[in-house]
Amino acid sequence: MRFLNSLLCAASLPSLLFAFPNLPFKTSKRWIVDSTGANFTYIGVNWPGAADVMIPEGLQYSSIESIVSKIKSLKMNVVRLTFAIEMIDDIKDNGGDVTMEKAFQKALGTSQGNTVYQQVLKNNPQFNATTTRIQVFDAVAAELAKQEIYVHLDNHMSKGAWCCGTGDGNAWFGDTYFNADKWKRGLQYMADHGKKWSSLISIGLRNEFRKPDKAGSSLAYNWQTWYTQVTAAADIVNAANPDILIFLSGLDYDTTMSPIPGAGDLGGGKKFQLSNFKYANKLVMELHNYQNSATSCDSMKSGLWNNGFKALDASAVNQMPVTLTEFGFSQADSSYNGVYASCLRKIIPEWKAGWTVWVLAGSYYIRSGKSDYEEVWGLLNHQWTGWRSNSAINGLKAMVDASLK
Repeated sequence: MRFLNSLLCAASLPSLLFAFPNLPFKTSKRWIVDSTGANFTYIGVNWPGAADVMIPEGLQYSSIESIVSKIKSLKMNVVRLTFAIEMIDDIKDNGGDVTMEKAFQKALGTSQGNTVYQQVLKNNPQFNATTTRIQVFDAVAAELAKQEIYVHLDNHMSKGAWCCGTGDGNAWFGDTYFNADKWKRGLQYMADHGKKWSSLISIGLRNEFRKPDKAGSSLAYNWQTWYTQVTAAADIVNAANPDILIFLSGLDYDTTMSPIPGAGDLGGGKKFQLSNFKYANKLVMELHNYQNSATSCDSMKSGLWNNGFKALDASAVNQMPVTLTEFGFSQADSSYNGVYASCLRKIIPEWKAGWTVWVLAGSYYIRSGKSDYEEVWGLLNHQWTGWRSNSAINGLKAMVDASLK
């Protein structure tokens, strides 16, 4: 009997040792690995929460549990959850976080805001009049953990609004709404706050740096400024939460990180060298790509490689993981079968690179002044009840399966 018990204990041991979430994660050359040493590939979707309301989208149509279950049904393992620095500014400077009710009223107007707020409460009865925006993020993170899906936080904007444009005031350090000090403070706050989230594995420092229209009000738009600001922010985040990975995004809407793999000159004698970071095993590169009109997969492949994916190669001076944190296309037509979508389904799994598709949302609370905005790029339909296009989803499932291999 003792021998049988020993066998049973041994048989159950792997499930204990390798149980979700296996934190913390780290990098090893081109790979991301969990605490057991197993490779982990980001396979997921973007869930926006950085727009005007600054609450994760879709809750007026569905429960958090139901939305997460849909993500889980695709066998995805991570959600890129976006947030705005304005939420932290309110917490730090304006007397505390805003309640859900006030957030909806401010963004949508009193009458419509109340209507949407009541719909959210009906679908998510765990919330009430005292629930704040950050507590909604807590609830989303908790449900993701419950269903064994990881959280990747992403600072999408400073001012809560639809992203992104060169004239939106959020483009670059020193732009109208992009206060670099408050940005770093916001990242520090979320990195520290996220310690309570059992499935938080990483944070993206900033979404889609871009050249602002009002260049005179900003710091110089170049790699030298990027290096100074980004490395300072990464130091702060790592000090606040040394367990999480830190994602670094590039210039021109994060379509290029070209100087980084080869440690090229960034200007002013600066070079990005992984060896200079005490937390080098926490750094990941991220890129975006929206070449929807592409006619050649070979051209796309070459461009992506030269713009940063070459960091995956052993020949790179700074060999490190690269994740395609945004790509996407209309779910309302045959784009899923075009050159662009077909190419990414092929090459990203071939490179064994991670990815998070844009976007989960079938609609937004409000976008660019229009309430209940239809999002035809959304994987979900307008009411968040099912997939917008089964054909497009089948293509995405094929990409998930290829990446899981």
